[in-house]
Amino acid sequence: MAAQRWYWIVYVAVCSCSSQRYLTIAVHQAEKDFKDHIGLVLYDPAQRKLMYDHQGDRYFTPASNTKIFTLFASLQLLGDSVPALRYVQRNDSLIFWGTGDPGFLYENTSRENRVYDFLKTTPLNLFFSSSNFQTEYFGPGWSWDDYAESYQVEKTSFPMYGNRVSVRRNGTAFISHPDIFTYTISDSVEKVRSMITRGIDSNALTFRPGKANRPTEWNIPFHYSDELLVKLLSDTLKKEVQLIRTMLPPDAKTLYSSIPDSLYTVMMQASDNFIAEQLLLLCANVVSDSLKPEIAIRYVKKKFLFDLPDEPVWLDGSGLSRYNLFTPRSLVRLWEKIYALVPRERLFQLLAVGGKSGTLRSCYKGDQTPYIFGKTGFLSNNYTLSGYLITKRGRTLIFSWMNNNFMGSAGEVRARMEIILKRIYEKN
Repeated sequence: MAAQRWYWIVYVAVCSCSSQRYLTIAVHQAEKDFKDHIGLVLYDPAQRKLMYDHQGDRYFTPASNTKIFTLFASLQLLGDSVPALRYVQRNDSLIFWGTGDPGFLYENTSRENRVYDFLKTTPLNLFFSSSNFQTEYFGPGWSWDDYAESYQVEKTSFPMYGNRVSVRRNGTAFISHPDIFTYTISDSVEKVRSMITRGIDSNALTFRPGKANRPTEWNIPFHYSDELLVKLLSDTLKKEVQLIRTMLPPDAKTLYSSIPDSLYTVMMQASDNFIAEQLLLLCANVVSDSLKPEIAIRYVKKKFLFDLPDEPVWLDGSGLSRYNLFTPRSLVRLWEKIYALVPRERLFQLLAVGGKSGTLRSCYKGDQTPYIFGKTGFLSNNYTLSGYLITKRGRTLIFSWMNNNFMGSAGEVRARMEIILKRIYEKN
C-alpha cells in the first residue's frame, strides 16, 4: 500500500510540477518515508550548470562510493601497466618486495602470468621481504567481526589468490584451494544453513552443519603471515622461497604486469573491496618506498583534489570504513575530473551499467540503451549511487545521490531512487 500511495504522489507531481519542484517534493517525501538524510546533486558538465542541489554541501557516509576516489588516484598514478614487484639481484640471490598488486593468481582478474613466470624461471635463489609494508592488515573503522567475510580481506604487500581460499565440501571431506586450512566439524545443528567459522588469528576452520546442509562452497579470507606467504609461494612455484628482512634499496628494479583496467573493472562493477584496498597500496608504491594508504591519500588530495568544494575525509580504498565522509557536490566534481581525464568509451566500460553489468545489472533498465553508468555503495542503513545519467535527449549529466541512516530496506530505497532518476532521464 505504501508503494502504491507513493506512486500516485509521484504521478501527480510529474503531471503538475516543474523538474526542480518535482525533485524537491520527491526527495522530501523520501526523507519523510524513510526517516533518513538525503543529499542529491545533479549537474550538466557541458553547460557547467547546477541543475539541482539538495544538501549537496553536507557530509555523508559514502560506503563504496569511496572507490571513485581510489579509481581517480589510480588513473592519475598507475599509468598503462601495473607495477607487480620490486627486486634486486645480489650475487646468486634475487630479493623481491611486493607492491600491493592484487592480480597475482587472482581468478577474478586477468590471467597475466608475467610475475609467476619471472619467479618460476629465474635460476637465482629467491628471498622475499615485507619491509616496505607499513600499514595494518585491516583499515581504520572496519568492523572487526567481519574478519572472516569474503568482502573484508586482509591487506598485504604481496597478495596471492585474492588473499582468500575457496572451500568446497564433498560429503564429509573438505577441498580447499589453496590447501592451507585445517578443519574440525561440530556435531550440533545450529543454523538453518551450514556455515564455516574461522578464528580471528588463525587459519583453523570449524564446520557447523545446518538443517538444510547448504551451502557447500565458501570463499574465506585467510589470516596472513610472512611465513604463510613464502609457504604458498614455494608450493605454487615448486621451488624454495625464503624470508629475509631487508629494506627496499633505491636501485631496486620494477617488474610490470597487467593493464590496470582489468583491476578497475572488477573494482567498479563488482565492487571488489580487496582490489580497491590493494590499488591504494599500489599508488603509495608509486609515490614512495612504503606501502601505506595514508601516503597515497595525502599525495592525491594535495596534488589533484585541492579544488574540491569540500575537503574529503578519506581513510581507506574500499569504503568499508565508516570514518569516510564526502559531500555529494565533491563527488560530482570528482566525476567531472574523471570525465575529463579518461575517454568516454573507455570510462563507461569500467563502470557498473544500469540493466547490463555489475551492481546495477538488475535495475535502471533503459528502453533501448542504458542510461545510468556509475558506482553504488552500501553499508547497513546507508546507500549511495553516483555517476553519469544519459538523458533521453542525449545529454550527459553527472549526479550523486547519498542516503544515510534510513529505516526500512535498501531495496525500498533503491526502488524509490529508480523512479526519480528515470523521471530525470525522460524529462531532460
